[in-house]
Amino acid sequence: FFRFSAGNNMSVQMDPSAFRPPAEVGLVDLDQETGHYNEKCGVFGCFNVQKASHTCYYGMVGLQHRGQEGGGMVTGELSSTGDRSRFHLHRGLGLVTDIFTPDDIASLPGTSAIGHTRYSTAGGKTQLEGFQPFCVRYRIGNLALAHNGNLSNFHELRSFFEQHGVLLQSTVDSELFLHLISHSKRRSQLDQIFDAMTQAEGAFSCVIMTETSLVAVRDPNGFRPLCIGRIPKGGPDGGDGYVVASETCALDLCKAEYVREVEPGELIVIDRNTVNTGAFTTLRLPQKFGVSQCIFEYVYFARPDSLIFGDFVTKVRREHGRQLAREHPVPKVGPDSPPVVVVPVPDSAAHATMGYVEECLRMGLSCIQDLGFFRNPYVGRSFIAPSQENRDIKVRCKFNPMRHVCEGQIIVMIDDSIVRGTTAKQLIRLVMAAGAKEVHFRVASPPVTDPCFYGMDFPTKEELFANVHAGDKTAMAKWLGVESIGYLSPEGLVESTVRSSPTGASHGYCRACFTGIYPVPVTSQAAQVLSEEKGPHPENLFTKR
Repeated sequence: FFRFSAGNNMSVQMDPSAFRPPAEVGLVDLDQETGHYNEKCGVFGCFNVQKASHTCYYGMVGLQHRGQEGGGMVTGELSSTGDRSRFHLHRGLGLVTDIFTPDDIASLPGTSAIGHTRYSTAGGKTQLEGFQPFCVRYRIGNLALAHNGNLSNFHELRSFFEQHGVLLQSTVDSELFLHLISHSKRRSQLDQIFDAMTQAEGAFSCVIMTETSLVAVRDPNGFRPLCIGRIPKGGPDGGDGYVVASETCALDLCKAEYVREVEPGELIVIDRNTVNTGAFTTLRLPQKFGVSQCIFEYVYFARPDSLIFGDFVTKVRREHGRQLAREHPVPKVGPDSPPVVVVPVPDSAAHATMGYVEECLRMGLSCIQDLGFFRNPYVGRSFIAPSQENRDIKVRCKFNPMRHVCEGQIIVMIDDSIVRGTTAKQLIRLVMAAGAKEVHFRVASPPVTDPCFYGMDFPTKEELFANVHAGDKTAMAKWLGVESIGYLSPEGLVESTVRSSPTGASHGYCRACFTGIYPVPVTSQAAQVLSEEKGPHPENLFTKR
């Protein structure tokens, strides 16, 4: 590893492997080829925790589903005088288990830490300088930041700083928070952070580590989830430790008790006063556009065992499945015919499928749930493709149909969503080749018709499956090779979500990718840049879906 000093109390480690291309010639990125979604990013932070790097590491492992491109960690170690902190940084490409070795974790001392698992949205995909957390030293002291989301006014802010001669180190929107903080005219560091957050628009859930505190902030719309946990007697002095994470599944790995969500527009400070009293210092960002939590977190992004936006993800997804069954049930079969077999597309559609089958049975329809595919758990992110032109093999290496389940049966295949349709088409072909009598396709969300400017990496509007076929369900079914296709309606998606979530009715949700109605204004410049950056063949995980 290379080590260099930044100021008098900051050390940085870089993994030399991070400078290698993410895939060698002849290797195929399986996640891109099979069309999984880009899960944006995951953020984690802890304060007053023994061996904070260990806790942060496991928290990042728990958030690995939100980003597999790379990640990093910053720890804060008190100086011998106890009045300042020395920051240590380590970043790299790949999964958390690839980035950090036991020696790396041991070289990150301290009782505070923040971590980040990355999937790039605004910014280059393999530029190490764009990987988070960002760690800097300015006139008040050391500062580290990790951000989940996308700023809708990114281009205006970047243009402002460029015109004023600010040297930008990356193309990532998260870096702009640091410049907003350092250029603030406010005197105290907390006021500077607050001032910076009021100038940002769009989606941002951030953890910020200062020399004396951990700051958690969520944008006023509440697009991305963020929660607080407590580790009883987890501190080096026997006091409680505190953690902040994108999802509660990360708290479980750290044996932290769930305290509550960071509310939309809330800035929370965790410091020594919190350790001594259990109380948080809170500030409120001004509310401009109401609350609009990302409903796609429930549809796909969040882990099913997480609690976000006030309810468990699995509970909401089951209700989505029930509503889908009311709108598009299984086809009716005769009394002497075998029941319709309902199979989920692994793995995110499993819980919606449970709700779908439960509701169909309640409605008196003949159906059973079964596993239609074996998902190979030993296939890594890359594998050698025998023929680069044979696209089907890339799916078959990960999914294999269960012939005894499919042969001679009417199959209803459930997926959480469909963007390009390529993977769905390949899976349908596999089921038909396994002997299915006929296949019907059901989707537990509405058609994706518009790009996202708040953290999801979609193709251009023209490339989306629903738009390619102009919303014609008959044309969609014909292209996929199925007897019928049924989407959950936008109204049904919201109604079923609200029924499951106690805060849904009062807070509301963002459905821009389904409706084209953006809760935070998006400039025409941002839309133009998105289109230009995508080009005819965008390099993201939706490309092959």
